[in-house]
Amino acid sequence: MKNILVLCTGNSCRSQIAEGYLRYFAGNKANIYSAGIQTHGVNPKAILVMAEDGVDISMHTSNHVDEYAQINFDWIITVCDHARESCPIIPSKAIKLHHNFADPAKATGTEDEILNQFRTVRNQIKEYCRNFVENNL
Repeated sequence: MKNILVLCTGNSCRSQIAEGYLRYFAGNKANIYSAGIQTHGVNPKAILVMAEDGVDISMHTSNHVDEYAQINFDWIITVCDHARESCPIIPSKAIKLHHNFADPAKATGTEDEILNQFRTVRNQIKEYCRNFVENNL
């Protein structure tokens, strides 16, 4: 079974959304993990917009990348530039992929405007994850 790590700064939004969609699209073809170079807890708005799309991430936890040091990953996907630039060296032969998604946690405006930014990023990540699974698993 393949092991995939999604890495972001705080493991609160983008990496959590990606973990949810990768689990959804990959089914039993891979073990999916997400982590951050820090841990900020799972963002409630990420949980909300994923539930709107039928994917439950409410039981996800915010994990630090060091927790997975013993796992041999096949892919490491960074979903923000900061994580890619600041990630500790992970001794692995993993294929490293990167896509910088905007951080919805930094969105400003009304509650509706903020949620719409979360939805926009969610939809971008969903498409990325669907394509990743179709092309790699």
